[in-house]
Amino acid sequence: MAELIATSKVTVIVGLGVTGLSVARFLARENRPFVVVDTRAEPALLPTFNAEFPGRQCHCGAIDPELLLGAEQIVLSPGLPLSAPALQDALAAGVEVIGDIELFARAAKAPIIAITGSNGKTTVTSLVGEMAKAGGASVLMGGNIGTPALDLLAKPTPDFYVLELSSFQLETTSQLNARAAVVLNISADHMDRYSNIAAYHAAKMRIFFGAKTMLVNRDDPLSRGPVAQDTQVISFGLNKPDLKDFGLITEVDGVYLAKGLHALMPASDITMRGSHNVSNALAAMALVETMGALNDDALSALKAFPGVQHRCQTIATKQGVTFINDSKATNVGATLAALKGLVGELTDNQKIHLLLGGQGKGGDFSQLLPGLTAQVQTAFVMGEDAAQIAQAIENTVTVCSASSLENAVAQAVAAAKPGDLVLLSPACASFDMFSGYQARGDAFAAAVARLPQ
Repeated sequence: MAELIATSKVTVIVGLGVTGLSVARFLARENRPFVVVDTRAEPALLPTFNAEFPGRQCHCGAIDPELLLGAEQIVLSPGLPLSAPALQDALAAGVEVIGDIELFARAAKAPIIAITGSNGKTTVTSLVGEMAKAGGASVLMGGNIGTPALDLLAKPTPDFYVLELSSFQLETTSQLNARAAVVLNISADHMDRYSNIAAYHAAKMRIFFGAKTMLVNRDDPLSRGPVAQDTQVISFGLNKPDLKDFGLITEVDGVYLAKGLHALMPASDITMRGSHNVSNALAAMALVETMGALNDDALSALKAFPGVQHRCQTIATKQGVTFINDSKATNVGATLAALKGLVGELTDNQKIHLLLGGQGKGGDFSQLLPGLTAQVQTAFVMGEDAAQIAQAIENTVTVCSASSLENAVAQAVAAAKPGDLVLLSPACASFDMFSGYQARGDAFAAAVARLPQ
């Protein structure tokens, strides 16, 4: 087989996950020869692949380096690092190694709106899609959430593609050429994959390669990338904006989201909780304006937007205690944003009881300390890295150990008084206890549902 690959010059798809399957579909539609390899003996999607592509083989198990060296092109799934020796050897031999997003950008026939960041990208991607549709643009959303990007190309071409992109996807993207691109914020994440935050930051900045408009967060200097001569730069932030930028202005009757001096809507009209979601709304406004769709209908969609499931989502109030599901907070920065956003809404007498823990991904939990104000009364820690979290924060907040998520909820309820919040914002991945953050959030909601009214 290695000899066949070397002479026929096919594309090698590395990794048969959801992304790898979408690459196979795209190449099949383009009538381009390909072969799939996966280091797992039995990838979960192998039956799906076999059903969709009868007669084609997926080579499972140890990868033959000769397959990679003989390829015309390697399309790498985002879960696999470029640093793998076999991939480095292929690169050194002149084989092109790209990801699905680079493949998508080369084939897309409509402008791309590209969104990344350590936190908030799912909220902003969803919000941009809903606002743009309400404002009269046809859009397709996907990438790191929902539909894989290449599967979008099988549908009728929209006015815009709105993509959420991860740092893993951007590592193998060289020329996205987005109509508008944003890095919402940067905080340490995936430190189990990156050697330092500079390497993580560099991956995120690749979203700006070829971008016509760069959107930057005035509240986070790390969100600004290198600016090409012909790139337009606009900004958003939780302060007064310049004329072409987005921010907050104070009028006699309250605080407004605005472009320059032009008030667009009262901040109090946003359904989503927390100042971090005001920031997300401003970013979405700016992106939708680049699409020519920021009008009254788009603003109505913003007002009605309930937020993303598992992201600072109020799920119940029982016996005066409000329960908030922020299970999607899988890194320290996300939890810090939630705490800062929610504390600003509370009176001095209201307290937060915080549920933390899981797999820390190499995160520095001491970075939670600025968010652990006097209004955070207790932290209930659980999961694989519970001891590490406790050690980092125990001198700042009362820490209690929990044997499970349900046990953490029970302890938090016992500690809470009417008016308090119980916040699941774990600052960790969930795979030590659950199949994903969605399952963790669902388990939290189920535990809350079982509580008496």
